[in-house]
Amino acid sequence: MRILITGSNGLLGQKITDLCLQKQLEFLATSSGENRYSTCPQEHYQTLDITDEQNFHEVLGAYQPTHVIHTAAMTNVDQCELQPEACDLVNRQAVQLLANYCQVHQIHLQLLSTDFVFDGEAGPYTETDQPNPLSVYARSKVEAEKIVQNAHGLNYSIVRTIIVYGSGENLSRSNLILWAKEALTKGDPLQIVDDQFRAPTWAADLAWACVRICELSAQGIFHIAGPEILSIYEIVGRVAAYYGLSMDNVSRLSSATLKQPAKRPPRTGFVLDKARKALGFRPHTLEQTFELL
Repeated sequence: MRILITGSNGLLGQKITDLCLQKQLEFLATSSGENRYSTCPQEHYQTLDITDEQNFHEVLGAYQPTHVIHTAAMTNVDQCELQPEACDLVNRQAVQLLANYCQVHQIHLQLLSTDFVFDGEAGPYTETDQPNPLSVYARSKVEAEKIVQNAHGLNYSIVRTIIVYGSGENLSRSNLILWAKEALTKGDPLQIVDDQFRAPTWAADLAWACVRICELSAQGIFHIAGPEILSIYEIVGRVAAYYGLSMDNVSRLSSATLKQPAKRPPRTGFVLDKARKALGFRPHTLEQTFELL
């Protein structure tokens, strides 16, 4: 098995890199720009622009992976809403190029997707529930899923997940848990929505599932997330309680008052039965991971 990771500078990419090193798996970490993760040996890294067909033909052709774990994406939901063409280029067109290549060369393509493919009216969701995207970002992910599903003969897996968190190195953006911990420590005044419900996912758990799917040559859609569905306000409250931080400067807020460019699903969360049975997936609770941050 030879794994090529896209988006290796991101949080999930770093955790997959860690796991490949730990398991002594053959891998090539790729991302745009230079290697920003010091744990990743330079000989295991190569710059890759997933929107440049010639570039990834060169990189994949030279490495000849058996599996591609495609974590690279444009994930800022509001930015996608405001820049739909850029979103389409990265989240849909790049997946089409990858799917075409993997189809021809019989490479397993694993696509990372999101709970936002659902409208949030009937969560938690199973893998067989029908997507109904509410935003440009969500639609780009649904379209990417359809590309890999409809590519005749393509060996694929789709891994949907929710609010990935954890600590990383030189990350381009923070995540909810780290942001909340920092803001609460400073005593910053915070307004937190209490009408959006999610199941935050420990990045190391997600990385484990991604690699496990490759090891088993498993195919199809897998829902991978944390075991608890909580409001964003409740998540921040759990951070405060664990670290002994005050919630005095934290107030509740309705999503409608935020006037964000992109619409969010109110309640997602996943039914994890398939992942537990097929992969042996055992996600950690928030408190079990806080001590590792």
